[in-house]
Amino acid sequence: MADHRQKALEFIQDHKNQSLEKMKELISIPSVSTDPERAGDIKEAAEWLRKELESLGMTRVEIHPTPRHPIVYAENLSAGKDRPTVLIYGHYDVQPEDPIEDWNTDPFTPTEKGENLFARGATDMKGQIIATFSAIDAIHQTGQLPVNVKFLIEGEEEIGGSYLETFIKDNTELLACDFFLNPDTGMQAPDLPTITYALRGIAYFELRVQGPKHDMHSGTFGGAIHNPAQVMTDLLSGLHDKKGRVTLKGFYDRVIPLGEEEREELSKLPIKEEFYLQQGGVKALWGEEGYTPVERTGARPTLEINGLYSGFIEEGQKTVLPAYAMAKVSCRLVADQDPVEVYEQFKAYLEENAPETVTWELTQMSKDFPSLSDRKSKWIEAYVKAAEAAWGKRPIFKREGGSVPVVVHVQQSLGVDSVNIGFGLPSDNMHGPNEKIHLPTFYKGIEALVHFFFNL
Repeated sequence: MADHRQKALEFIQDHKNQSLEKMKELISIPSVSTDPERAGDIKEAAEWLRKELESLGMTRVEIHPTPRHPIVYAENLSAGKDRPTVLIYGHYDVQPEDPIEDWNTDPFTPTEKGENLFARGATDMKGQIIATFSAIDAIHQTGQLPVNVKFLIEGEEEIGGSYLETFIKDNTELLACDFFLNPDTGMQAPDLPTITYALRGIAYFELRVQGPKHDMHSGTFGGAIHNPAQVMTDLLSGLHDKKGRVTLKGFYDRVIPLGEEEREELSKLPIKEEFYLQQGGVKALWGEEGYTPVERTGARPTLEINGLYSGFIEEGQKTVLPAYAMAKVSCRLVADQDPVEVYEQFKAYLEENAPETVTWELTQMSKDFPSLSDRKSKWIEAYVKAAEAAWGKRPIFKREGGSVPVVVHVQQSLGVDSVNIGFGLPSDNMHGPNEKIHLPTFYKGIEALVHFFFNL
């Protein structure tokens, strides 16, 4: 086994250019999932993955149609029943390239500049897919796979594809595994391997407050008819107290508190107050009293107002008493909060605080549960040792402020834990113009994955 590991590591070094060219091939396919005119590109990307998975020695490769974009499944179970089975996730769809004028290179022509490769999808997440492919290929080309491998690669992640959840629920036997590998997170710096062990869930709402049946003259009716914009601002301002805590009754009841050991681990992250001040261009920070910015943005739940609309908002002036006001509100949730319960809490708040002078409607637009992985599981420990072998240092642990719904779907339907890693960097401009991937980190990632599969 040790000899096989060494041969696989040497294979990586000898075939770096092959890994780079494979990444360029996949990136060159403009698989933008939200654009109907690129449906052919989506199919081309799925077919490219099918052929590549077959060349990696997968013994079963299938393209599963969905109402929107296909799911690619593959497996090689030759390691045997006494070896663990890993289910590896990926998504081959990408964000639109707009605004095209802000790109310094063609978004779908991979361009090397220094240590970086620029193109849409380079870091999110075609580069991560190729890293896993390259690690498996190195092991396959130099011997037998030490673990059983399954791949689940979707084409709807960037559009909030709901069919993946259904596919997982309907195919629990096909997808059965010992743990889930999600290489769709990232690292804090090129020399800081990172494990993301928690992902926040989300509850997204639209609140509509209705006043008069149509817009009215504010001079004639103002002071007699309650302005729904005023009602809305009163309701929204009451959602936080002076300590920055959400005021919904029961909102924190399910929240798993942070222990001292975990807070100490999070304090090692190289994300200090200066980072938030600089990135936001603000004079001072705000948030829940008693917690650091890193804890507030990853380990504590939040409520944010994402959008407001009411009355006349164009240039100039118009003395109108608006008929309605609308707000978009989202809650980022942590373990063990339930987004459906949060909807009920929000509804109860409105029932208690909304005046009788208006009517209101609260719509839950999306709901995804949070996830929390065991930092001391044998799967995570295997990656800790792999990262130490590749980078020469122990990885840091991070809670992610965003949401990755597939992790929760797998936990709920397959009952397994997740290892969330990745080799993208904060400077990679994910979703933005001039997206890139740092090639030295990409190659180190392949090396870490080889160690990881053997450690298992």
